[in-house]
Amino acid sequence: MADPSKPKPNLDHPTFGLVKGSFPGKTFRATEFRGQSTLIVEPADLHAVMEFLKEGGGYNFLSDVIGIDYQNYPSPVIGRFAVVYNLVCFDRDDRFFVKVFLDPSIPTAGIEEDPALWLDSVTDLWPGAEWTEREVFDMFGIRFRNHPDLRRILTWEDYPAHPLRKDYPLRGRGEREAYKVVDRSDT
Repeated sequence: MADPSKPKPNLDHPTFGLVKGSFPGKTFRATEFRGQSTLIVEPADLHAVMEFLKEGGGYNFLSDVIGIDYQNYPSPVIGRFAVVYNLVCFDRDDRFFVKVFLDPSIPTAGIEEDPALWLDSVTDLWPGAEWTEREVFDMFGIRFRNHPDLRRILTWEDYPAHPLRKDYPLRGRGEREAYKVVDRSDT
């Protein structure tokens, strides 16, 4: 029996119906947690769905793009990595999340480019995604097609890994010890 004190999931969010009706034949998943609705899309469908949400759904602001590493997550998940887009519609005071799961095809301990960890950039829809997509690339190694300037943003260009991956050692791999210390006497 359901607990009456817990709120019911809001899986009837109107945006779910809009997307489902506009993309017949596509597979979507939906989830709700603490009143926040999330649409889970396939990587190949991401850009088309995001364009629809901006133009047809009224989500005129991309608040954030984040990466998540689900390695060793206690519950089963669709893929190891996820990229989450936080969309806002100011007219309706509505927030909506879009999530894409990716599974690596090669070991993730290094910086090798994995063909399975690519998504289409949304910088053509929301130019502000440029910096947040760069952060997801730098920290997780997920690359974005058609990004205008995809390079590291928080670490230096030759950094030997992607530090927010869960298989990256907490104390690093010697980067601090090998990095040249610059003090005031250096010119």
